[in-house]
Amino acid sequence: MRITQIDAYRVELPLHEGSYKWSGGNAVTVFDSTVVAVGTDAGITGYGEVCPLGPAYLPAYAAGARAGIAELAPQLIGLDPLQVGVVHRFMNQRMRGHPYVKSALDVACWDILGKACGQPVANLLGGRFGEDFPLYRAISQDTPEAMAEMVGVYRTEGYTKFQLKVGGDVETDIARIFAAAEKLQPGDVLVADANTGWTQHQALRVADAARLVDVYIEQPCRTYEECLVVRRKTARPFVLDEVIDDIGMVVRGANDQAMDVINLKISKVGGLTPARQIRDLCVALGIALTIEDTWGGDIVTATIAHLAHSTPPEMLFTTTDFNSYVTVGIADGAPRRQNGRMSTTMQPGLGIVPRMEVLGKPVLSVS
Repeated sequence: MRITQIDAYRVELPLHEGSYKWSGGNAVTVFDSTVVAVGTDAGITGYGEVCPLGPAYLPAYAAGARAGIAELAPQLIGLDPLQVGVVHRFMNQRMRGHPYVKSALDVACWDILGKACGQPVANLLGGRFGEDFPLYRAISQDTPEAMAEMVGVYRTEGYTKFQLKVGGDVETDIARIFAAAEKLQPGDVLVADANTGWTQHQALRVADAARLVDVYIEQPCRTYEECLVVRRKTARPFVLDEVIDDIGMVVRGANDQAMDVINLKISKVGGLTPARQIRDLCVALGIALTIEDTWGGDIVTATIAHLAHSTPPEMLFTTTDFNSYVTVGIADGAPRRQNGRMSTTMQPGLGIVPRMEVLGKPVLSVS
């Protein structure tokens, strides 16, 4: 089998709640997502999606994804998409860095592989554990009272894991944590996610104030070294996210005992091929995972679901359903939340069928 054509589409994904706010005063109202279609001489087409969380979150932005895909796509024509490891290595040889550019292309090859052998991607990633898995809900940054109120709102939708977007004024963030914690019920999980928003001394103040609160501290500072200092001075369980950008950082973090959980974002590491390697290493090391991505719609959600469902349940801290946050559906067959949980399809590949009437005409076409 050979790749014969690659198309890319741009689609806007508005949010149900109007905006999504996190540390540093950052906010997004509409996500700019890119969908790729990888066609083959066997008549099988695979799909992938990449959606950076704006240009100010990670070293990634939507127009950059499309520019990088335009650079790589002509070079992939003629390769065998079933050889997912070979294709991913080839992309790394042809473009140094920029893992988010490669992610949608890598995922599309996994979709082709699943369709070619009649298996859902979850089966190819290790097998489908159980019938479903739990989700978390991110609570956009707001006043302490408003954020605490959303804990109850989201619980009515079946969620029991809540991620507070903090990383702002220290006193306000402490109030946010305490207000949300008061709304917790037995079995609930609370995560205070600073998204690198605190300096080291600010993070230490928050961690000390919250020392008796049942809360996880996630990515308090910008650098790994700053986070490690905070980690060593708090007994609260600790999550690393933005600094975990390749398998080497996982090895370093494990050696330093720098975290209890990592947040594994598929596009941040370059697709399912490296994400599976990182997932399997974490499982072997006993490090739990939140499996997700920077953002996206139905195709990203399906990709997340296949990696999450193939992760041993005791190691899957949580995951998320991005397609429930946005107002536009871009594919049929994508998994949907049911009472705070989700499952993958048993259809081959990712199990999705893009809505071409929504995607419109390609912004890039290479054959």
